Amino acid sequence: MLRLYSCCTIVRFLKKIVNMALNYIWSGFFLVGFVAALLQWLFLGDTDIFKRIIDGTFESAKMGVMDIALPLAGVMTLWLGIMNIGEKAGAVGWLAKVISPFFSHIFPGVPKDHPATGHMVMNFSANLLGLDNAATPFGLKAMESLQTLNPTKDTASDAQIMFLVMHTSGLTLIPLAIMAQRAILGAKDPSDIFIPCMIATYVATVTGIIVVSIKQRINLLNRVVLTWLGGMTGAIVLLIWYFTNVLTRPQIELVSKVASNLILLSIIIIFIVGAMKKGVNVYDAFIEGAKGGITTSLTIIPYLVGMLVAISVIRNSGVLGFIVSGMEWILIQLGSPTEFVPALPTALMKPLSGSGSKAMMIDAMQTYGVDSFVGRLACIFQGSADTTFYIVALYFGSVGIRKTRYAISCGLIADFAGIVTAIFVAYLFFG
Repeated sequence: MLRLYSCCTIVRFLKKIVNMALNYIWSGFFLVGFVAALLQWLFLGDTDIFKRIIDGTFESAKMGVMDIALPLAGVMTLWLGIMNIGEKAGAVGWLAKVISPFFSHIFPGVPKDHPATGHMVMNFSANLLGLDNAATPFGLKAMESLQTLNPTKDTASDAQIMFLVMHTSGLTLIPLAIMAQRAILGAKDPSDIFIPCMIATYVATVTGIIVVSIKQRINLLNRVVLTWLGGMTGAIVLLIWYFTNVLTRPQIELVSKVASNLILLSIIIIFIVGAMKKGVNVYDAFIEGAKGGITTSLTIIPYLVGMLVAISVIRNSGVLGFIVSGMEWILIQLGSPTEFVPALPTALMKPLSGSGSKAMMIDAMQTYGVDSFVGRLACIFQGSADTTFYIVALYFGSVGIRKTRYAISCGLIADFAGIVTAIFVAYLFFG
């Protein structure tokens, strides 16, 4: 009986951890950061630690408004206007019909042909092409559409959680920004991390879908889902083969850059032409949709600043450094390889801050060499997932959701799968 009681107690405790709400995580960042800073002051004599943390909070608050929210307002204004034209033209509805057989199984709460399906497809498509500026407005529009189906407005719905976890897994076919950064730092072959990044981010995405499906009791073992997943896997394998066996390295970079932007511009033209054929006043439709850009950007500022400041505290307090040092010590005691440990700060920072992880990726390449194992692995980490906490704050904050349920835990599980896969493929390709 005692053993059963203990097991039940452990299960309840683990369930509480898994379902930890965003407010506990946010508070924990401050508390853990403060304790770490206090210990460094008392035992290491670091008298500047508190100043670094406070300076970081001011800088992060400024960055959240001036560098993210306000620039996002312009991008949101543009793409919400374009999206409205696409809806008037019927293009978004057409996309929803095409993808609805697959989405109706993994998003059972979303009716067939609902506009949210088209918005999600646009978001995933922009992410696949590495077009972050376009993906964000599409994603926010998708979250807004899903919110219309949400019966409890301050709590994330099942569909919203599935969408967010799929988005935070960061599925990207061509990591153009990472390849460009490698080229700037003088890599012999800037695109050599292309295939490892694609493999890692794809594993993270599939893991996210599976974890959320288990939680929501969605049956993935049916013909439609398996056909779609098999088709997407086959398409990615075919693309990898084409890039590695047909194109040269410079051609890969050229094709990825031209194709991604050409596709995006083509979408705009198709939307406009389709709307004109239907007799829609295209300019009025653009203005009608664009009006929501400023409102959305202003709405997310409190959520964005709050999360960025908390992340700044945990970063500047040195907690991430302690975690990496602790992991290295454990691996040494176990006799495991530790070559990948210096790249871990990029992986640990990625769920917290995209700019922070990018800075750590660059630092790893500069410190260990752009073509070193650590330098390449840091790049694969950067391309294997997206900024989970930032996306939760941005997307849920845009529609006023405060109770995230299990969105963060599932997103972090997908991130972890991407990290493990990144280490494995780095050893496979560059070890």
